[in-house]
Amino acid sequence: MFAVRAVHAFDGERFLPGGATVLVEAGRIVAVEPFDYVVPTGVGVEEHWGTLLPGLIDCHTHLVADCTMGGLERAGVMTGEEVDAVVLASLRAHLASGVTTVRDLGDVGYRTLAFREVPGLPRVVVAGPPITIPAGHCHFLGGAVRGTTESDLRAAVVERAERGVDVVKVMASGGFATPDSDQLGAQFTADQLSALTDEAHRAGLPLVAHAHSLLAMEYALSAGVDGIEHFTGLAVGMDAHLDDQVLADAARRGTFVDLTMGNDRSLHALMPAPPPHLAALMAGFGVSTFDELYARRITQLGQLREHGVRIVSGVDSGMAPAKKHGNVWRTVGEMVEAGYDTAAALAAATSVAAEACSLGGVTGRLATDHVADLLLVDGDVSTEPAALSQPREVVVRGQRADLARALEVLR
Repeated sequence: MFAVRAVHAFDGERFLPGGATVLVEAGRIVAVEPFDYVVPTGVGVEEHWGTLLPGLIDCHTHLVADCTMGGLERAGVMTGEEVDAVVLASLRAHLASGVTTVRDLGDVGYRTLAFREVPGLPRVVVAGPPITIPAGHCHFLGGAVRGTTESDLRAAVVERAERGVDVVKVMASGGFATPDSDQLGAQFTADQLSALTDEAHRAGLPLVAHAHSLLAMEYALSAGVDGIEHFTGLAVGMDAHLDDQVLADAARRGTFVDLTMGNDRSLHALMPAPPPHLAALMAGFGVSTFDELYARRITQLGQLREHGVRIVSGVDSGMAPAKKHGNVWRTVGEMVEAGYDTAAALAAATSVAAEACSLGGVTGRLATDHVADLLLVDGDVSTEPAALSQPREVVVRGQRADLARALEVLR
């Protein structure tokens, strides 16, 4: 048994007045006590003058992508050993940034299954190759269905369940990484998405939908999906304002929504000019730069808050230099920027994220019988969310992480 105490603490739902002392034994939290708690004789105690909180969770990563433009596409033609090397580097980068769980929403060849519970590294919630239509968004990852009949769709889910995935991912709309796909329309009908969702639930698995278009978002909600990724709301004649009816529907259904933000905005100016298909979509928003586009996304985040939509934090990490593995801490500051209080913003990256990943009661909280996934940072996160950028110590499933080794990946 060992104990960790800090003068500031966040338990996954609220800040604990006066800090906390957390006792850990056999990889689990056995007690959460006040800061001045007298620990049992013989138990070692680490004292910190910063903030203790649950390890962060990135609900949308692509571990097979190396954070370069086109990295996800290249993964589709790499050898298995090459893919594994990228996955390992990606996990170390997450670890170095205080992330103890990631939800991988698109790999190739189910390679991430082998990394689900590697000692000393973040746990991985695995989707495998995302389900898409032939030649559809991210088809290069190998997840295209053989056909679009109901039996074809259900067979795609059954294959993933038999492989042992934790979640099913479907590309309900086109996407930017596949220029020829339809970002304004839908790749599957509402009935087809319903069949996919029903089969996933039959297998005891949640289903999340990638949806940039308003139409795909509407179809996904009517199909009863468990989560929607991106939630951009693209449509002909679009503007930055998300449809109020869709927001109300998402809130009523309790759908988890992930705007996949967390960009390092300092890198926007270094990005190449958007390709024609993306420039045209940005023009529909009335913007021409990535900074302008991002400001609109912050506005949308505020809309989600006003409607009471359940938000979780994910980055789409690995997809670009501005979306590095480990960037999920940035989403906390973005939520505060959009009007959320700091506790709600942190919950989106801890306890609420754990629930979305089917890990509620397992991780995401400083609570008895939860796995000891802990993060210690300097400073008071309640007043300085950016303090999350400098982890002092990370504990993964009760094991202190070797941050020096993990940080080598970031140099």
